[in-house]
Amino acid sequence: MVDFEIKDCYKFEDLLRIMEILRAPDGCMWDREQDHHSIRRNFIEETYEVCEAIDDEDTEHMKEELGDVLLQVVFHAQMEKEKGTFDIDDVADGICKKLIFRHPHIFGNVEVASSEEVLKNWDDLKRKEKHQETDTQALESVAKSLPSLIRAEKLQKKAAKVGFDWDNVKDALDKVQEELDEVRRAIDGDGDPEEEIGDLLFASVNVARHLKIDPEAAAEKTCNKFVSRFAEMERQATAAGKKLADLSLSELDALWDSAKHEEHA
Repeated sequence: MVDFEIKDCYKFEDLLRIMEILRAPDGCMWDREQDHHSIRRNFIEETYEVCEAIDDEDTEHMKEELGDVLLQVVFHAQMEKEKGTFDIDDVADGICKKLIFRHPHIFGNVEVASSEEVLKNWDDLKRKEKHQETDTQALESVAKSLPSLIRAEKLQKKAAKVGFDWDNVKDALDKVQEELDEVRRAIDGDGDPEEEIGDLLFASVNVARHLKIDPEAAAEKTCNKFVSRFAEMERQATAAGKKLADLSLSELDALWDSAKHEEHA
């Protein structure tokens, strides 16, 4: 039996103690076997589950999923504590210092008149903090592990700050058409289809950004819409005693149109 008090209500220090117990030589075999890389995907998945709870406006679910994300933070910090490099207090110290440094209008004597000024100061201080002397370094600081649409938007926003941007959404949309034409040529053998598809997606993100639309959220909404319409197609096919896989393309198109109509009815 481990030396740990069972309680009705636990606090943050209890979570730290539980993680120490799980990672101890006589702790949980699975937890002891993990390293940063083996649980990296868990961190990503738990973060997305928090996002889903936020989208659903489900506070109970969000509370649970935030706990799962917090576990990942504690897990990684405990691994480094065992190596003697840093612990959770060092993590807290770092983020506290960062927040104080990047909010001089709160913790210093800088005056701001709007949220826009706050964000500009944040970006300027971030570059100073990270010793980014060139605009390219600012682009390179955008995490490569981000979902591609989010990364594309962040790269474009940083480039726009130095004037590298389309004047208006029409020009950005014209670029989408240009990239679409290049995709068509690549399919016919003139160019790399993968590269041209990437260029088309990147150009589409630019249009979304000019329209102040979150491209990741827009893509997610479309994915959800596709699933919903597909489910309606299958419902209608099943009601007619048929399976989707047995239908012709024209029949599937007709079901899709019907599903769209039901969606807007």
